[in-house]
Amino acid sequence: MKKSIYILLALLTASSFSGCNKYLDQVPDDVITVDDIFKSKANTDKFLANIYTVIPNELAQRFVGTDNAGPWTASSDEAKYTWDFNYSNNMISSVWSNTDGTIESFWNSYYRGIRNASYFIQNIDGANSVEVTDVMKTTYKAEARALRALYYYYLVRSYGAVPIVGEEVLDINIPISDLKLSRTPFDECIDYIVAELDNAYGNLPYEPNNSEFGRITKGVAKAYKAEALLLKASPLFNGNTAFASVKNADGTALFSATANPDKWKDAAAAAKAFIDEFVPNYYQLFKVNNADPFVAAYLSCRNVMTVDWNQEWIFARSNSGNNAQYDRTPKHVGFPSAAQGGGALGATQTIVDAYAMNNGLPITDPNANYQKDGYVSFKAPYDVTSRTTFAAYTNREPRFYVGITYNGSYWLNQANSGTAVLSLFNFSGNSGRTQSTSDVTPTGYTVRKNVSTNGNSRGALLIRLANIYLDYVEALNESEPGHADIVKYLNLIRERAGIPLYGPNGITVPTTQATMRDAIRRERQVELAFENVRFFDTRRWKIAEETDNGPVYGLNLNADGDAFYAKTLIETRVFKKERDYLFPIPNNEILKNEKMVQNAGW
Repeated sequence: MKKSIYILLALLTASSFSGCNKYLDQVPDDVITVDDIFKSKANTDKFLANIYTVIPNELAQRFVGTDNAGPWTASSDEAKYTWDFNYSNNMISSVWSNTDGTIESFWNSYYRGIRNASYFIQNIDGANSVEVTDVMKTTYKAEARALRALYYYYLVRSYGAVPIVGEEVLDINIPISDLKLSRTPFDECIDYIVAELDNAYGNLPYEPNNSEFGRITKGVAKAYKAEALLLKASPLFNGNTAFASVKNADGTALFSATANPDKWKDAAAAAKAFIDEFVPNYYQLFKVNNADPFVAAYLSCRNVMTVDWNQEWIFARSNSGNNAQYDRTPKHVGFPSAAQGGGALGATQTIVDAYAMNNGLPITDPNANYQKDGYVSFKAPYDVTSRTTFAAYTNREPRFYVGITYNGSYWLNQANSGTAVLSLFNFSGNSGRTQSTSDVTPTGYTVRKNVSTNGNSRGALLIRLANIYLDYVEALNESEPGHADIVKYLNLIRERAGIPLYGPNGITVPTTQATMRDAIRRERQVELAFENVRFFDTRRWKIAEETDNGPVYGLNLNADGDAFYAKTLIETRVFKKERDYLFPIPNNEILKNEKMVQNAGW
């Protein structure tokens, strides 16, 4: 009897957006049988596109698990959702469980993608040779191999050591639990991912054919190789004795309890190899020209997120549904509907305070000229005029205005309003608690980064060149502190951001490995804010027990006037040391498979 596979069709004809064809324009449309998959190019393409659909859409984080969207932004110290249904609220209170469907959904989805990729790799050579050429077969197989490695990477960064399924797929529809596999030690998982990405690299193009952006390229493979090796080198997985007790039934340790400094060298080498091969011919830091350097830096750091497939993007999920636009757009009662949103994803005071002043110094530096209270006349880089602004929000670095919507901000989409649309979060403001107790910021700020002028589907960015630069300097500082490239690549990031560089005529260069480590981590926190990086950084650095535990502050949402700006306790978060660093293995996997062991603390 023929077995049916439910797949998502990909419309591989031109789906134009900004002049480029997009590969992943999927709609559920058909059912085909295993026997039919490789009979035509059309069906072969559809099945490969189905494998691509497992790539997460991080613009859909309002509904965690939808399109594999994670809880990453609001489960980090960057942000909070007002809406209780968002799964991040379970995580930040440490009331999540190994029986939660959300935990199981990621596991099942990525293993389904892995299974389908393996089936594709094993059978593509038998595809209709009249329609699917040998060159196509080789490239398609490399794409599937890289996707399989990528899905393993997504698993290990959340669950730690996971079972690596053998090359043979016994049944394309079989659940992973039925295979009765033990977990593969973490370092071996990373080694497998790296080897598979290297294998795929040789048969991938430098640029997607026919401008089908969203397909795997050589650059994608090498970028995720660097990301995987950085994860392997990091303290959570490199010498973490807290995980020493996590062993398979046969006694095999799943995590290394002994630190190996050479892992940092490998991570640095992989990032540098990417830079040497792909920069500047294929990727460059995205920059916008403007006569005003402050505005130019603002536009550069803002538009790098919203201009689809600009020269800095390495990988993204194309043509993705976009809940984030509504979540980050304030309520704006009384203004045109095009300017209105839910405004329920609030930025925390922690991230607000992380942005430096425009002189490049943190607000805690006595020479920063930070003014905590009072009001001044100030023109934000996106505004059309100067406005009376709370002093703490003035003269900050350009990335602050990219990332944070604060009280009195001029909104990005004026929607042809007859009066200026200003975001007012105070109690009686147009986006305050008198307007709604649900569609309202929980902190007194909303996340502004990656908000466009509309909520249309677009690319959901996953990794860009700035990630690789910051991966490189981090790994280099751990393996060769004092290396000149550390300051060089940090300064490339800071130059684009429009703030003073490290050096003789700028900011004093940190003189020790520890102080440079702090500087690198601050740069990552700000440059990659709200890009689903911070959640994993604080965990792999093994500092989440500090950053994600305890009081979270914002502003006084029940007040107007000066009282609104009072630093106010929003909630007290709970992070259970050891346990909450990793997702639990889904309980159903433990029940069905006696070889499966649970993570520490679960």
